[in-house]
Amino acid sequence: MFKKSTITTQLLLFAVFFASSIVLSTAQAQSVQGNEKPAAPAGKSPAAAVPYRYRPVPLAKRARQYYALIWGVDSLAVKSVESGEIIRFSYRVLDADKAKALNDKKSEPSLIDPRAGVKLVVPSLEKVGQLRQSSTPVAGKAYWMAFSNKGRYVKPGHHVSVVIGNFRADGLVVQ
Repeated sequence: MFKKSTITTQLLLFAVFFASSIVLSTAQAQSVQGNEKPAAPAGKSPAAAVPYRYRPVPLAKRARQYYALIWGVDSLAVKSVESGEIIRFSYRVLDADKAKALNDKKSEPSLIDPRAGVKLVVPSLEKVGQLRQSSTPVAGKAYWMAFSNKGRYVKPGHHVSVVIGNFRADGLVVQ
């Protein structure tokens, strides 16, 4: 009889523990789902706790090798600047001879965003000229060009392609 009551007591304790853990986890889930926001970690401001929405996706290793070997460039980046009115494409030259095609004045660069259904061009200003660098490339230097995004169709997070003559970089993420 003593054994039976011990087993019953143990089962009862287990049932109480199990039920209380369910009740506590449900209460925690409901408090997080409510209108109140969870507290920020100690030492950090609430703005720092919010994750950045558009994280740049680095190019695959094979893509980086391709651009370095065939076109002599790396560090390809596309950023939305000037409140989204301009999309800036930048790159670093590794091999000046191979990268000449990107700085050729005769080739008309364009940025294509299939999601937005637009093709952006480099604007040419009256007194300044085209918003791009077209000097002879030098190894180790970074170069850029700016595409007009009037209407702000291309947004951060979009995947775009940059075309300059025969050069084409696909799948670049706008930051």
